[in-house]
Amino acid sequence: MIVMFIIVILASIALPQYQRHVLHARETVLKDDLFKMRAMIDQYAADKGKLPQSLDELVTAGYLREVPVDPITNEKDWTAEIGEDPNSNEGEQGLINVRSSSTDTATDGSSYNQW
Repeated sequence: MIVMFIIVILASIALPQYQRHVLHARETVLKDDLFKMRAMIDQYAADKGKLPQSLDELVTAGYLREVPVDPITNEKDWTAEIGEDPNSNEGEQGLINVRSSSTDTATDGSSYNQW
């Protein structure tokens, strides 16, 4: 009985720390994925002279191997921000930014979809 009690106490201490570490790892992956996708949007624009129309266009052009899975939502459901293409003379639109579609709050108090 005492051994079981000690195991329960240790588990109650270790589980929250484990969950915090997992969440921190997911947030780190999210930041890295956003950084890489934004860099590839910029690289595509520099190479092609226009903004891509979607993340799938970055994949088909070879700038990304595949659209990454959002580590917070576990889906490929990124929010694409479309805006005016500064390289276009005709005022065309293109993908200017990408964000997580999660409405959850991060450990720093901000919302994931604002990163």
